[in-house]
Amino acid sequence: MSITLNDVRKDYDSQTAVLKNVSAKIETGEFFVIVGPSGCGKSTLLRMIAGLTPITAGEIKIDDTVVNDLPPKARKLTMVFQNYALFPFLSVWDNVAFGLKARKLATDDINARVKEALKMVNLTKLAKRKPRELSGGQRQRVALARAVASDAKICLMDEPLSNLDAQLRIKMRQEIYALQRKLGLTLIYVTHDQVEAMTMADHIMVLNDRHVQQIGTPSDIYQNPRNAFVAKFFGTPQINILPAKRSEENSHIVNVSSDLQIVLDEEAPSANLQIGIRPDDMQVKRADGVESNAVVKNTEFLGDETIVYATLNSGSDIHVVLPGKADFRSYEPIRVTANANLMFFDPDGKRIDLSKEAYVHA
Repeated sequence: MSITLNDVRKDYDSQTAVLKNVSAKIETGEFFVIVGPSGCGKSTLLRMIAGLTPITAGEIKIDDTVVNDLPPKARKLTMVFQNYALFPFLSVWDNVAFGLKARKLATDDINARVKEALKMVNLTKLAKRKPRELSGGQRQRVALARAVASDAKICLMDEPLSNLDAQLRIKMRQEIYALQRKLGLTLIYVTHDQVEAMTMADHIMVLNDRHVQQIGTPSDIYQNPRNAFVAKFFGTPQINILPAKRSEENSHIVNVSSDLQIVLDEEAPSANLQIGIRPDDMQVKRADGVESNAVVKNTEFLGDETIVYATLNSGSDIHVVLPGKADFRSYEPIRVTANANLMFFDPDGKRIDLSKEAYVHA
């Protein structure tokens, strides 16, 4: 089942707009992830799709049916909450069966669905336990089993892995993705974790400042961000966004203060720009005196790579990712340069596409 959002808006009062002009088409069987910083309206949007929160304006369609005024139970979807929402006094089996019993399905049908759902999430042996006897990951799997047993074709998930430790999150990520593919669910998944979004999604919606910033595939979002916010949100460490000015003597030259000079094959489109450089597109070498354009703050060795945190002479903080182990001392003078894989943004952060090449000189 597909979902269409047309200019959806949510106001809590006349002075407080939470979401504006949210539009998207989520195809049948798609893994669609909504990301953004805390407070940007991700969970509110999910609850509006579920029918738990009324919309102020716009239209929500499931397949070709407008569901604005339909109650949650009539929307034929299921939801997995951040806190799992399990009944503490019921066993695992009864938690999974609860919604099916409320729908007054036949006992044999309920038993068959619960048995199959628990088998899918590897909880068959724990069917008689209460939630308090389970780990966080096991409770999450109970919530997933309940969603699977409902046989709904649309599943909504609100930061379902945020309470789990790092290793378990990776495992559960893989399990959720595999289940979604196996069942052919249309899955809308809310998270603030860019790694979850990049590794699971068919398409990603980036929310910020009440608006949709961009919708695209993980590859497109990373390689072709529409603005500086999207560029900074994806990638660890963050992309370096540096203020720059067009040279007064030559409109083909852009200067990042006196630290880096960028030569364009065409005129710089604005006197003031922002330059985006991914950390792994930068290089560092030791330098003394006038040759240095930065100083090392500290380094982090991560096994297969080293992150160098530094401050340019102009005062801008940067981070550089180097392969393997790199030995740089704090406060050591260095020379930083970059390859030509640059992104350009206007002073408001909007992406500027340049048609020709750029060359970087340190």
